[in-house]
Amino acid sequence: MSSISGTAMVPPTAIPRPPLPDVDPLTPEQWRTILAIADSVIPSIKPAASSHEASTNLPVPDSEYSTALSTIQGSSSAREELARHYLEECPSTSQDFKNALTVLFSRTLPEQGRKTLLVILDLLNNRVSSLLLTGYATPIAEQPVNVRHEIIKAWGIGRLGPLRLIQRSLTMLFRNLWLKNSPTVDRVLSYPRTPENGKRNDSFPYEFLQFSAGDSPVTLDTDVVIVGSGCGGAVAAKNLAEAGHRVVLVEKAYHWTSAHFPMNPDDAAQHLYMNNQLMASDDQSISVFAGQTWGGGGTINWSASLQTQGFVRKEWADEGLTFFTSAEFQNSLDRVCDRMGVSTDNIQHNPANRVLLEGGRKLGYAVKPVPLNTGGKQHSCGYCSTGCPSCEKQGPVVSWLPDAARAGAEFIEGFDAQNVVFDTIGGKKMATGVRGVWRSRDKGKGVNGSGVISREVFINAKRVIVSAGTLQSPLLLLRSGLTNPQIGRNLKLHPVSLMGGIHKEETKPWEGSIITAVVHEFDNLDGAGHGVKIETSVGQPASFLVFFPWKGGLDFKVFASRLKHMTSIFSMARDIGSGYVYPEPSTGQVKISYTVSPQDKKHILEGLIACAKIQYVAGAQEIFTAIPGVSRFIREKSNTNDDHEGINNPKFQEWLAEIRRAGFPAPETPFTSAHQMGTCRMGVSPRNSVVDPKGQVWGTESLFVADASVFPSASGVNPMITNMAISDWISKGIAKGLKKEEGFESARL
Repeated sequence: MSSISGTAMVPPTAIPRPPLPDVDPLTPEQWRTILAIADSVIPSIKPAASSHEASTNLPVPDSEYSTALSTIQGSSSAREELARHYLEECPSTSQDFKNALTVLFSRTLPEQGRKTLLVILDLLNNRVSSLLLTGYATPIAEQPVNVRHEIIKAWGIGRLGPLRLIQRSLTMLFRNLWLKNSPTVDRVLSYPRTPENGKRNDSFPYEFLQFSAGDSPVTLDTDVVIVGSGCGGAVAAKNLAEAGHRVVLVEKAYHWTSAHFPMNPDDAAQHLYMNNQLMASDDQSISVFAGQTWGGGGTINWSASLQTQGFVRKEWADEGLTFFTSAEFQNSLDRVCDRMGVSTDNIQHNPANRVLLEGGRKLGYAVKPVPLNTGGKQHSCGYCSTGCPSCEKQGPVVSWLPDAARAGAEFIEGFDAQNVVFDTIGGKKMATGVRGVWRSRDKGKGVNGSGVISREVFINAKRVIVSAGTLQSPLLLLRSGLTNPQIGRNLKLHPVSLMGGIHKEETKPWEGSIITAVVHEFDNLDGAGHGVKIETSVGQPASFLVFFPWKGGLDFKVFASRLKHMTSIFSMARDIGSGYVYPEPSTGQVKISYTVSPQDKKHILEGLIACAKIQYVAGAQEIFTAIPGVSRFIREKSNTNDDHEGINNPKFQEWLAEIRRAGFPAPETPFTSAHQMGTCRMGVSPRNSVVDPKGQVWGTESLFVADASVFPSASGVNPMITNMAISDWISKGIAKGLKKEEGFESARL
């Protein structure tokens, strides 16, 4: 690949923002209320002596203000004028923030979530319900900032669980939108728009099928149609095209070139993630991040390429799926790793991964480097979750899909698969193709402007492969009329809880490879293969800072300003518990029913304690968790025995005991998930699975699923390699079946 920019990375190509809706999604009263709450979560802060507008500014004692100003300047190297501007900023002064709220209410929020939030705003604007919710008959929007601020703080420690959940949800939402749209945050943090050590390389020159405007459906014929361009579908497309079969791969989302990467956080949320990065379980206990773009999750994942663990393979084989302990499966694992150049060669660990390695070593934990799919090259991009400009990450868009294209596969972007088409042949339910609606790009080659063509398309095929991902594959099967009650069930999410640390030295957590080390000391906490992995987290502001408890407006602004000195590691469970997905009745959007099980919480907590110990022995000056109500641990600078005592330091042990006492209070404790598995589970019987051992959907012919949804249970490691290996084997089996049919037809002729 040729470098576009040489040694300096040119700014990414801007993506036109969608036009705002003609009809305002909020009434004037609702706007006034929501901005009043936002301005209380992220208040304009001034010293009390100079603040004469208590209704619009949060006055703080002069000494506190001076200390905050000094801390911000010391942590971020921001000049005093910028630091003061940062403290005085509030969301309502930003048109970008207001536009983001407009988009949120008009396009992003699921229907039920939107209705619930609107009801809350209306209740807070009513004197009777306001008295019940805030303790004041005066609506919250009419209160001065300091009163609003105390009301929101009180919600977080109140007796009513729903109020604590409202507080957590609103404070996370407003912090997220502010961090993405603030004119001062990036400047205060010295957070660069593109990787400091990055480079940009040319993307593969994809060509996509186009259709003219018209009222009648378009019909295409092929051997195999694949729904989804992620890790599963891309591998299948390469294998089947290289085997000589006609392949059409369709993708609901669109392709964005490396010239557009890394996207700014708002654009990335819209164009690279499902539902604008705002998906959560029905009880709001876990936020779920899933890719929805060309290349799927392989475009926005963090390069970690861990093979399926032996004890997991044995567990699956013991259920009758003997393929998983065969040499054939190992061949598939090795084949996908070889294609992407998976290796630990040339890894350069960033500060967070060095904390994990050194802290784990000092504690005697089992810790090792994580192989990356970067072709053996050093990959110093901490921005992969918003698109990797270097094309070094050998995900679907860089490797498998170009291979498929070179072998003759055809692609359609903007194709929303509505249902699989069936015919009854010889008494069998035979998949014969896919029906969908294609939506072109707009006149400016974007996706939000005018001139978009919409056309119904039928793709006739001998084989249909559903690779739409764990959250969407089961919904496509349900829309297609399949009734197996296992469809959508057995959802596994690898729930995660974070532990952060603040260090003396600058860490710039957004720089360097995101995951290059893993602690696997706690893999088997229950004796049956369930436990936690400890890994490092992405360090971009809006992807990290919002998951820690909001303790007040001044506290948050000072806390956020110290990001340049932070590291984040997390405890990730191989979950015993499970959930399910289903379509939202009115819109068809995916809904997630999942609550972290008590046993999984117990395991995650053990992992968090280990995370704290790792941060401590690695020298963190402050350590903090995502658990509400838990204080931040601050190292005593004058304690000369600190280094000798290690984790036996009494103050530190008291803090660990505080974490254990707190546990994970519900419903306000946030968990996150970037791994989804299991909703079209593979098994040996339709009574407890959706697909058979070859990936074919029970009760059908010629219909297969090839993605992480077929995992029999949670993989316990980042699922990309397992997903690809299973899809490799399933697609090679499909290719053999097609060749056999072709041979049979030739013999008949």
